Amino acid sequence: MSGARGSALAILRGQIERIETAEVVHQRDRVALGHGEADSALKGGLARAAIHEAFCEGRQGAAATGFVMGLAGRVSARRPLLWVRQDFSEIETGALSMSGLAELGLDPRRVVMVRAADVESALRTSADALACDALGAVVLELWGETRQFDLVASRKLTLAAQSSGVTGLLLRMAAQPLPSTAETRWMLRAAHSPPGSVWSAWGAPVFDAELLRNRHGPCGRWIMEWNCDECQFSEPSTYPQPVAAAPAHRPDPAVPWQRRAG
Repeated sequence: MSGARGSALAILRGQIERIETAEVVHQRDRVALGHGEADSALKGGLARAAIHEAFCEGRQGAAATGFVMGLAGRVSARRPLLWVRQDFSEIETGALSMSGLAELGLDPRRVVMVRAADVESALRTSADALACDALGAVVLELWGETRQFDLVASRKLTLAAQSSGVTGLLLRMAAQPLPSTAETRWMLRAAHSPPGSVWSAWGAPVFDAELLRNRHGPCGRWIMEWNCDECQFSEPSTYPQPVAAAPAHRPDPAVPWQRRAG
């Protein structure tokens, strides 16, 4: 009995070592996000064949979803993307919009949606999907605190990702971060999006992205803008602020100020 326990312990230690010291994979296969400072902290970009976590408060769910969609679009490399949603997520936030994906510049035809009845089903589905090397990325979306997603479940997902080369993205809404084997951990908030062109009702999506955990580099916090045409993140554009026209009855002392501004 002790021999069997010793063997199981040795296997578990080997698995943990593979997770914590898989430097070759992390250094060889990364995809740049497009944001210079973030890519520098990530040693060139987001590591494929790994698990990445994105957290947010409940009211910031739309921002976190948009950010994860952007990450998924970058790492999937035009391959199919599987999005696994817990049923409760759809009750709380509504269904994902395929037209919204298209507006972000992503092809909704490459997205397969899976609704799971509970957390256990979502975890099993995600683990099986991560083992399928035909996929580019797997997104697992869970709502709230859940005891089922523990360190053991996290290790299982990481090992599946490393074995197949598929990237896993965990979207956690209204939940607190817990110990996990994730390569990176992000906290997402919506940032101010200045108005776009005169014919566009909305400006570009802008995120307040805080990197809370980075296994192979420093952490940081950046304002990241998503470029829907190029499908990548970037530093926020500089938008000129509109200047109100001077009223007709404004006194003459305003004229020198206008000249200095010109």
